[in-house]
Order: sequence, then structure tokens, then C-alpha cells
Amino acid sequence: MESDHYFTSSPSSPEDLRRIRVNLLGREVEVTTARGVFSPEHVDVGTSVLLSNMPPAPAGGHLLDLGCGWGPISLALAWDSPHATVWAVDVNERALDLVRRNAAELGLDNINAVRPEDVPADVRFRTIRSNPPIRIGKSQLHDLLETWLPRLDERSDAWLVISRNLGSDSLQRWITSTFTPGYSVYRSSTAKGFRVLKVRRHGTPPTTPIVLP
Repeated sequence: MESDHYFTSSPSSPEDLRRIRVNLLGREVEVTTARGVFSPEHVDVGTSVLLSNMPPAPAGGHLLDLGCGWGPISLALAWDSPHATVWAVDVNERALDLVRRNAAELGLDNINAVRPEDVPADVRFRTIRSNPPIRIGKSQLHDLLETWLPRLDERSDAWLVISRNLGSDSLQRWITSTFTPGYSVYRSSTAKGFRVLKVRRHGTPPTTPIVLP
């Protein structure tokens, strides 16, 4: 059905699998996409902006691609950090199947493509990279970020790309007012109508006074 959204859990439209060539952090590769997922024809502009304006991922630990779609961010993270575990998280089962297919074809065995509830509760992330699903609505988006941003490790960063026309500046203000103290957020870069926001989780202050000699 054409009424399927990319945040539909089980799209009812035909898969219509297709092969496309994309550039991921300088690597030209062929991947499989399908109808019923986000941006099946190409790497969307927002994701391209994020990939071009984020620092190298940590070499190890747990890394999160929140709202992974068919997997461009997850695949890039897995290539750059082969000793890390990449969690590709989405509610769309078709998208998760595509991530698994693409990871297998490209020989990337460090990606876990799962639904949100399947990420173990004790996992903390050394980075989060996301082109978040803005069109789910403001309330749902806020719930999403309130769930996942607190799962950053201390002294770790989330990198989010949001269209200026879809509320990037208001979202930055909301993050600033909601995640305080202990967090900071600023606009890292702007390109092609998108903002890249860096959200930093700082270390937890000591609970007891430090007595100096």
C-alpha cells in the first residue's frame, strides 16, 4: 500500500527489491534497497551531510545508528570501526532485513540489526549517529531521544542531522533545555539546508567531596 511509511513496522507494500550504487565515506558499493523504507533510491541528502561532517567513530565498544533504514550509516560505521559492535536500530522489519542482507554481502559481521526492544538494557554507546525520523511527530521524536541519548557513555557524543525547515533549531533548543545538567549541544555544521547537531554527555560529577592534602 502506498500509505506505508518508513516508520511502519511491517510494510504491506510489495518489496520491489532493487540494486543501487552508493558512495559511503569514499567507498563505491552496491547495496539492496526496497519499497517501504526510507530513501530507497539513493543515500538521502541529510544522511550524506551527516556522513561528510561527522568525526571518525570510536574504534571499539558499542555504536548506535538510530533509525537505520537500509543501513548507510551502519555500513559506514562498521567499515570504519571493524572492532566495534554497531547496533542498527529501526522499527521497520523490512529495513532491518535489508541491513542484514547488505552487511552480509559486504562482509561486515559486526552489525546487529534489531528492533529497539531487542537492544540489551545494559548496553551503553560510545557514539550515536542518526538521521532521526522527524516525520513521526514532535512528541514521538522527543520520546525517542529521551530514551536513547541517556544511553550514551560518559564523555561520548551523539551526532544528529535535521533539516532546517523541519525544526532543527527548535529541536536544538529542546535538547538544551531537556538534557541538563550533564549534557551540552551545539550546531557542528550546516550544509544543503541541514544542521548537524553534536550532543555531548559529560562525566558524572563526584558524589562525595574530593579532599586535597
